This record gives sequence, structure tokens and C-alpha cells, in this order.
Amino acid sequence: MTRIGGRIVRPGAVVEGYVEVDGPTILEVVHAPGAGDDVIVPGFVDLHCHGGGGHTFTTGDALSARGAAEFHLRHGTTTLLASLVSSPFELMREATAAYLPLVEEGVLAGVHYEGPYLSGVRCGAQNPDFLRDPSIDELQELIKTDAVRMVTIAPELPGALEAIAFLRDNGVAAAVGHTDATYEQARAGVEAGAAVGTHLFNGMRPPHHREPGPVIGLLSSPVVCELIADNIHLHPGMLAFAAHTAGPDKAALITDAIDATGMADGTYDLGGQQVIVADGVARLARNDSIAGSTLTMDVALRNTVAAGIPLPDAVAMASTTPARVLGLADRTGALEAGLSADLVVLSPDLTVQRVMRRGAWV
Repeated sequence: MTRIGGRIVRPGAVVEGYVEVDGPTILEVVHAPGAGDDVIVPGFVDLHCHGGGGHTFTTGDALSARGAAEFHLRHGTTTLLASLVSSPFELMREATAAYLPLVEEGVLAGVHYEGPYLSGVRCGAQNPDFLRDPSIDELQELIKTDAVRMVTIAPELPGALEAIAFLRDNGVAAAVGHTDATYEQARAGVEAGAAVGTHLFNGMRPPHHREPGPVIGLLSSPVVCELIADNIHLHPGMLAFAAHTAGPDKAALITDAIDATGMADGTYDLGGQQVIVADGVARLARNDSIAGSTLTMDVALRNTVAAGIPLPDAVAMASTTPARVLGLADRTGALEAGLSADLVVLSPDLTVQRVMRRGAWV
């Protein structure tokens, strides 16, 4: 048995004590004063990640996908989805097949298609050559295995509401994103079964007091809103506003990280498009659009706390809420007896000291 002592972040509270681990499982959380100054949090759960450490999820290369997962694991992400960008159907199918063994092994929690069923007006860094209307025929083929966990769709597109309902009925999370939808169209997507808002504010029609658009439509609905807490995609004040408005049960921190994360500034590729990273900010060479991030979940947590969000709420946004989105709340996302021993030991300034996944130190 292993005992890890410190200030333990549990749902809604921080308590002093020990997390007792037996094999791959949390045996018990024991309250005890003076257990240490380290901060112990559940392993981070990233719903939206394209790569990191020089490795990418976007090409369907299983070796590269394993490298990206290992990079983010060192930063405390014990559960993550491999996010593809808009691609031809053949690449989507081949990548899903290539990543299925990694899902079965537990390296990945599944696959997320960010596209190709997106708005051309709000495609951002997505490759416009590959955008198309939602296809249930394609989705039926792609979700034959349990690898696919989430699909981002613009709800105003022809056939989008049917596709969202199809995903819901087949246990796949539908996300509203990269959308020029009106408020009413966004709410129609929610009514059809959407469960997530993809990187809120980014890739969306901006709010207006006479046309609230998808941002307000999603914030005022039951969906979980993704927030990229890199202080680039969202000003800290906007991050705090969205987090407070949604609440920790309806907000999830994500990285939207690309292969350049953890690497030097330079030229990279995203979905067949050249990306230039300068001072850690990734932008498309062709139009200067922000192209993903170079964020890790530990930095996202620190930025969220620095923006004024209480630590227990920020941890819920980084772990508990996204685990629930994936249907994994009974396995991970919190420090509770019986759950997987996925945890991160942080210093008092919230810097990663050690990472444990399934009871084994990384």
C-alpha cells in the first residue's frame, strides 16, 4: 500500500490528510492534520488535445499518438481524448482504427473529431478544403468501435440536428463548435442532444446584446463548456466570467494543444496547414488565425486559480467534470475510495512534482 500525504483537493473542499492507494485503486482518503504542504489533486482529464511534445494525434500515426499521450501524462493528464482536425473521411476512418488498440490499452480515452462538420465562416484554423455537411452514413461507419467519444458539429448545418441526435442515441458526446449559429440554432443543437460546447467563445459567432449567439446559448444551457485557459484564447477576466457563470459542474478546462506544445518556437503542421509558433503562440501562416495552443493542463489549472477561481472549483473543471462528460465518473476524476489511483502531487505553487496513473508513479 502507498500513502500520499498533503492537502487533498476533494469535491468542494481542501482537506489535510493521506490518499491511501492499493494497487491501481484508491483504498481510502484519511483526514489527518499536518500531513504535508503538497497539494494532491485527481489526474487531469483533457477532452480536447491535438498533440504535444513534438507528437500529433492529427495524422493517424499510433506511435506519434503514444508519444503525445506520454508527454501530457508527465504534466498530470492521466486521461485524454485524441482530437483530430477536419480531414477526409478515409483519414478519419484509418486514424480511428489505428488508435483503437491505444484506447483498449488505456493510453487514450478515445477519439474526438473536431470537424469536418463545421461552419466555413467560423472554421478558424480548420482546413476549409475538408469541411462538409454532417453525414450519418460516415458517422455510422466511424463509431462501429468504442473508440469515438466526441464529435464537434456546427448545429446550423443541413443535417446537423439529426447527426447530433444520432450521436446521443449511440453514446457519443456531441459538441457544438466552430459555429455561426444564432442563439436559437445553438439551443436547437442542445435540444437535439449536444452535451458539450467546444472551446467556448473561440470559433463562434461573438455575443451581441440583440443576438446572443451560441456563446450565451451554451452558457445558459445544461451543456459542459470547454475553456482554453492559456490567457491567449481567453482573457483571464473572460475565463473567470465564463467559469463563474457556468459553475464548476458545467465548465471543463482543455488544452487544445498541438504538437508544438513543449517544443521550441518554429514551423509546424496542423491538418495540412502551416503553423508558425512565436513566443508560444500558434497561428496559421496563411491568415494568422490562432491554431490550437501550446498549453498543458497543469498550466491551465494555475491560470484558472490565478484568474480568481477557487482551487476546488478549478480542479473540478480540470478533472471531475470532464470525466463525467466521458462517462468515466465512476472510474476517475476525483480522489475517492474505489476510483482509479490517478492523481497529481503539486507543490504549494501548483507545480507538478509527481504523477500517479492507475497506482503507478510516472
